[in-house]
Amino acid sequence: MAILIDKNTRVITQGITGKTGQFHTRMCRDYANGKACFVAGVHPTKAGQDFEGIPIFASVADAKRQTGATASVIYVPPPGAAAAIWEAVEADLDLVICITEGIPVRDMIEARDRMRKQGRKTVLVGPNCPGVITPEEIKIGIMPGHIHKKGRIGVVSRSGTLTYEAVGQLTELGLGQSSAVGIGGDPVNGLKHIDVLRMFNDDPETDAVIMIGEIGGSDEENAALWAKDNMKKPVVGFIAGVTAPPGKRMGHAGAIISGGKGTADEKLSVMDSCGIRVTRNPAEMGKLLKSVL
Repeated sequence: MAILIDKNTRVITQGITGKTGQFHTRMCRDYANGKACFVAGVHPTKAGQDFEGIPIFASVADAKRQTGATASVIYVPPPGAAAAIWEAVEADLDLVICITEGIPVRDMIEARDRMRKQGRKTVLVGPNCPGVITPEEIKIGIMPGHIHKKGRIGVVSRSGTLTYEAVGQLTELGLGQSSAVGIGGDPVNGLKHIDVLRMFNDDPETDAVIMIGEIGGSDEENAALWAKDNMKKPVVGFIAGVTAPPGKRMGHAGAIISGGKGTADEKLSVMDSCGIRVTRNPAEMGKLLKSVL
């Protein structure tokens, strides 16, 4: 059991013929059950070709129809990435994971708005995210597979690098992960912390969760308030950007403190008041989690 993906997930790579798409499809295919999981690629002008044995189709709908794929991962360059997301949504896939960084915010607003208005069932992770992994079963994205270990701790994070940091610490302490979900650092994205906490809360194979946020927006506060009333499992938290100056965008497009809102201190204090154990030292995330088990 895991959240979002497992060894039965069947994946399409959108952007499979680009350098990034090729490299990461190869890495994912070589991880755990990847050979069975990665079943198709999509490129509008290269249908009938293949990438190292993975057949390429003209559209996501074609690929789904002929392979039974349930999910897609997107490495399409920023100008076409929102259209690629929409193509996967229109094909009614269960899950779309968009790795692409730098998609114009306006494109994402339009795509998310259309998904909402049409009541689409597709779950979107990202964009600008490292992807999702269920250790020793399947990885979809750009995370290093070797640091992960099967276990019972869930990880959800806005930062790719800090996801790997938390996972590495857990593995070193002998604690594995049920699933790790990088939700991405853009202001307009798919799954939020609260959505992933809900999934981990309902997952019988997850015992506790590390939640990693960063400055900007109010997603972490919303998740903390939900957790206070609903979460049956311990959550520990870390917020990146304690020293960030207001009004300056830090790294991720969504990481900006505006109007005095979205500061690390504010987020940490809300999380703390909701019963989430927080640390200000990213090197302590694993140890803190172990202490609450």
